[in-house]
Amino acid sequence: MNILIINGPNLNLLGKREKSVYGESSFENYLDRLRECYPQHNLRYFQSNVEGFIIDEIHRVGFDIDGIILNAGAYTHTSIAISDAIRAVPAPVIEVHISNIHNRETYRHVSMIAAACKGSIIGFGLDSYRLAVESLVGSL
Repeated sequence: MNILIINGPNLNLLGKREKSVYGESSFENYLDRLRECYPQHNLRYFQSNVEGFIIDEIHRVGFDIDGIILNAGAYTHTSIAISDAIRAVPAPVIEVHISNIHNRETYRHVSMIAAACKGSIIGFGLDSYRLAVESLVGSL
């Protein structure tokens, strides 16, 4: 399978920011381990702090890729445009969050993208991404 992982704003700072919430590992280090677990699958990665770039990437790959794993960061709670982009492409999208958004500030409890996604995996730390890969691979 060809799977693209998209991380949104501030996720480029994993391992540096709010370690009590997001952990000690950078995403790049975690991605290396994830690729070792799934050598038979092509796991690609894209990160942007810019909403429009995330939308452009969904449009660019969404017609040709087997699945997208999306952690839209704070855009989860605000972006109807990302939700529309997800709906515009046939690739299944799994929403992922490292922390349990329902245990955090009230404004994080609502996801503007969840209804457009195949499913959501929330609160399992970086392992949320592995669970998302499993859900895509298992849906073959």
